[in-house]
This record gives sequence, C-alpha cells and structure tokens, in this order.
Amino acid sequence: MRFFRRLRAPHIHYYIGRTNKTRPFADLVFPRQPSQDRIFTPQSPPPTVSEVCNLISQTYEDGDQKLRSLHVDLTDEQAVAAVALLAQTEGSMVALSFFRWAVVRPQFRHFLRFYVTAACSLVGLGNLEKAQEVMSFMAVSFSEVGRLKEVVDMVFEMRSQGLPISIHTMNLVLRVAVGSGLIEYAEQLFAEMPANGMYPNSCSFKTMIAAYCRQGRVSDVERLLRTVEERGHGIDNVTCTLVVDAFCKKGYVSWVFRLFRKMLEIGLAPNVINYTALIDALCKRGSVKQGFQVLEEMVGRGLKPNVYTHTALIDGLCKIGWTDRAFRLFLKLVRSNSYKPNVCTYTAMIGGYCKESKLNRAEMLLSRMREQGLTPNTNTYTTLIDGHCKAGNLERAYELMDQMTSDSCLPNICTYNAVIHGLCKKGRIQEAYRLLQVASNKGLQMDKFTYTILISEHCKRDHSSRAMELFDEMVDAGCHPDIHTYTTLISAFCKQRNMVESERLFERCLKLELVPTKQTYTSMIGGYCRVGKVTSALRVFEKMIQHGCSADAITYGALVSGLCKDSRLDEARALYEAMLDKGLVPCEVSRITLAYEYCKRQKSNVALSLLERLDKKQWTRTANILVRKLGFEGHVDAAGMFINKLLDEDHSIDRITYIAFINACYENNRYSTASELSERISKGALSFVKDNSTIT
Repeated sequence: MRFFRRLRAPHIHYYIGRTNKTRPFADLVFPRQPSQDRIFTPQSPPPTVSEVCNLISQTYEDGDQKLRSLHVDLTDEQAVAAVALLAQTEGSMVALSFFRWAVVRPQFRHFLRFYVTAACSLVGLGNLEKAQEVMSFMAVSFSEVGRLKEVVDMVFEMRSQGLPISIHTMNLVLRVAVGSGLIEYAEQLFAEMPANGMYPNSCSFKTMIAAYCRQGRVSDVERLLRTVEERGHGIDNVTCTLVVDAFCKKGYVSWVFRLFRKMLEIGLAPNVINYTALIDALCKRGSVKQGFQVLEEMVGRGLKPNVYTHTALIDGLCKIGWTDRAFRLFLKLVRSNSYKPNVCTYTAMIGGYCKESKLNRAEMLLSRMREQGLTPNTNTYTTLIDGHCKAGNLERAYELMDQMTSDSCLPNICTYNAVIHGLCKKGRIQEAYRLLQVASNKGLQMDKFTYTILISEHCKRDHSSRAMELFDEMVDAGCHPDIHTYTTLISAFCKQRNMVESERLFERCLKLELVPTKQTYTSMIGGYCRVGKVTSALRVFEKMIQHGCSADAITYGALVSGLCKDSRLDEARALYEAMLDKGLVPCEVSRITLAYEYCKRQKSNVALSLLERLDKKQWTRTANILVRKLGFEGHVDAAGMFINKLLDEDHSIDRITYIAFINACYENNRYSTASELSERISKGALSFVKDNSTIT
C-alpha cells in the first residue's frame, strides 16, 4: 500500500457538514448553480451569518488594520458558513481576509472543516494560489498539536476537488515535519514526491540536508549533496554553513576541505563562520598546526577572525599542552580593540592551566573574569573544580561548588561527576555515593560518565558483581554505555581470568557497532594470554590490525610474554622485532622475558642479538636484571656472558649485580668463574656503579 493513502473513513464530506453526506463535495462547499437544497445561499442565509458577512465586507473595505481589530463572537458552524458565503458573494480576497482573521483565534485555529471549506471555496472561484495558501496555514497550525499527518492526508485528498499539490506546499510540509522532529515522516514524504507528480527542487533538498545535518547524519548529507550536484540545483551559504558545521562536529575534516573547494567553484566563498567551524574541528582533533594554516588562508581571503575563531585556537593549544602560546594569543585578544575574550575564552584558558596543574593561574583568571564584568558559567566552574579534584584539592572543590550556588550558577551533573571522580581517586567511595544522592535530590540524573566512574572504581576494588549491577542500571535508565564503559568491565574480568564474561561483553559491544579501542583489544589479548589461550589472543590481535587500530608496546608485550610462556619463541621473536621495526620501545618485561627464555634454552647469543637494537641505557638496565635473574636460577654461563659484555661496553658494573653473580658462582661451585671476574675488576680500570654514581 502506498504511503499516501487516501482517507476512507471519515470521508472528506465529514469536514464540510454532517448533512447531505452523500452529495457531491463541491456542491456542499460552493454551489455553482441555484438550487433549493444548498447549505448556504445568498437568498437564505442564517441571520447571524448574514450579519457577520456584511460586517466583514464593510470592515474589509475600511482596511486590513480595522479587520484585524474586529471582535465578533462566532461559533464553528458560523465561521464555516461565513467563509463559504463571503467567497461566493464578495470574492476570494474578502474570504481570505476573513480566513486570516479567524485562524489566529484559538477556537478556529485547529478546526479542520473550516480550512477545508475555505480552500474548496477558493478552488471554486479558480483561485488555486490562495487555496494553496490555506493549505499551508493548515499544515503549520495542525503541526502545533501533533496532527500533521492528518493534514497531509487531507492535502492529498484535495486533489480530487481540483486542488493540485504544489511544490511550495510540499516544501512547507517538509519544513514543518522537520521542525516538529518528524524526520522519518519527512523522509517518506520526500521519497514519495516523484510518485505524486512532484520533483524535489533546491528548497526540498535544502530542507532535508538541514534535517540530516542537525542529526549528524553525514552520510545522508553527502548522498543528497551528490544528487543536488547531479541535478544542477544550487545551494546557498546558509546550507553550506549547516553542512560544514555538521561535518566538522563529526570530525570529517577532509570532506569539509573538498566542500570549500566546491563552494569556491560555484561562487560561494566560505565565510568567517565556515572557517571558524573548520578551525574548531581541527583543534578538537589535535591538528592545531593545520588550524593555524586555515587561519592564514582565511586572513588571506580578506576575512577577519573573530573572538570565536581565537577561542577555538586557544582551546586547541591548551588541549595539546601549549598553554604558554595559548596565553599569548589570549593576551592578543585582551589588548584588541575589536574583540575581547568572552566566557568561553576564559574557560578554555582555565582548562589549559588546570590540565598542567597550574591552579593558581587558573584561579587568577577566574578573578580576572569578574573584574572584566564577565560572569563565570557552570562550565567555567566545573572546569576549575575538575582541576582541583584531579590535584586532590577536594576542599577547594567544595568551596567552589558553594560559590557557584551563591552566584546563582547551579552545578550540573558534570560538576558532580568531577567531584565524585575525585572522591573515588581518594578511595572515599561512600562519600561519593552521598554526594550523588545530593545531586539526585536536586533533580539531576546520572549520566554515562557518572556510571562509568563508579563502575571503574568498583572494578579497581574487584567488586565486579557491583560493577555489573551498575552497568545493568545504566542500560535500564536509558544511558547507553560507550566503548570506554565496556572496556573498563572487560579489563576487570580479564584480570580476574574470567574470559567467558569478557567475551560476552566484547561481542555485545560489537553488536552495538561500538568501535573497540586499543585498550579494549589489549585487555582481551592480555586476558587470553593469562589463561594460556595464546592462539585466541593472536586472533584478536589480527582483528585489531584489520580494523586499523594500532597496537602499542603494551599490546605487543602481552603477546610476547604469552608466546614465551607457551614456548613459541620464534613467534615471540618475530613480534618483538616487528615492534622494533615500528619504532616502538619494548617494555622491560618483554625484553627480559624473551631474552631469559632463550638463555634458558642455551641460546644466549640469540638473546644477546635481541637486545642489540636497544639504546645504551635500556641495554645496561636489561643486562643487569638478566644477570641477577639468570644467576638466581643457576644459569651461570649465560649470566657470565652478559656480565662480561657489560664490562666490555661500559667498563662498569652495578654493585648489586656483581654481588648476585658472585653468590650464584659460589652456590653452583663455579669458584674459578667468580675468581676470574674479581681479578678482571681488580686489574682493569673498572668500577662499580650504583644509583648512577661511580664507586671505585
């Protein structure tokens, strides 16, 4: 069945009157020839309607202003009769003026039969343009009370009464649907337009593009833009601005650059708002240098950056730790005659100083804001509170919360999250729950960050059952867990060697189309290696690489250790060398585990070659630890090779390593080896090293 079904019951006759339902629709609304059975005729109108019509006609002649100020009490039926009679006796303009007067009044605004009668009366006079205007009024009015779909059905039903659907009416319906949040309905209307004798024009496309932009549906935006280009429709700068903003928020920066080029080709130069959105997106993803390059291009095109442009750059600089440069740009704004820092600018700088634990400077900026007549908002206070909580200054955080309240700036759930996180880091979880109750009493709802903070804390305490209870509460409350929440739980269960639960959670997040992070994959790999399922760990590693997620030294280290425990040294060595080829620095555990396993198998030369690519400091530390470990396990020959290599390379040896090796020699009856080492040290220009200081 087609989407646009015609109304069957009640039939459109219902909207004109309950009498003579079986009579032709047009005769009920606008009798074309004299007849004894008309509903309303000039010869026999109801007295009150006749008086109203005379008054309307007279007032219309006196001007629209007088008509708008007219006060007449009418029933619904009188209004229907009056608009039909005015159209017949006075013409379409008088009838339309009365219609406009009536539809702003609550008693008629949502009376469907009144609109249909007015439209059909105008159709009877051949004034289709004004009839379309009535249909447009109807769509807007009934969308206010959630009856848009009913109205759209009526618009299509009116085709049988001689009123074709215009593209302008359809575009208005699309805009109203989008404005009412009925995006799916708007999509259906848009898709059915060709089948109903209309082809979308540039306005239709702009409406749908704007709707998709607001929802962040960039793939649909891109699809429509391609169609617009193929059909030769144009887009204006307002639409381009919406598209740029939507793509920037999603981080699709390369696509925005292509759009800029396309805009220039069609004669639409990107404006300050477009450039600022792009700069902000670049800075949010950490590409601050590229953001400054865009700024240069912007200035080169004669556009002057505003306070929002500078704020985006300041925020970006602070996020990558370039606070000093951000402050120089901030001072440039302070000294500017055109723009001054706003609340967002100050908040960005405060956030930068909090990130570097320069809380005194952050507090100074808060005072400076007040001196400049700016009022800190909730975000400003929350940023500073979060900085103090991360530094462990919970008392100051509480003071700032009290200050917020006195400044009529109410804390939001983000503010409470900052303090709750700080309390959890201090181990004061019961106090965190009490504070959460305070937030709840003030009508604030826990968000996904609140749940994740508490889940993470319970996972650290090995309270996995309580963590899962919170997770279930989170889902039931409609707070959709993100990949970080899943990763926290997966990591906890992996550490507990509960791979069944970890696998279940991992599969669940994949079904929800959440993208696993490096930490998610590494947790699963480490968990499998702990329980001896190295093959499963390697499969997860392969998926990780296939999905474009780069492994770090910790990921490689977990695999190397797992393979060593499984006696798969050649595979472990291949991964170790691949890690070095990627420029990653193997962790100490990986280096020692792999070298030790080769030494145990009388392959000390292989172990020695594995460590050759380390820098001097890493090699020395690794060799010292290996000598102690090998000596303790009784592998004196392998330990001796490393200790001699240490003396050859550095002409020094760690005192603890030396003592450990000598003790190992004595315990294994290798007195000659111990004697040779002592003699070498006493005869050569060698020394002991301890804590980076030389003891001769």
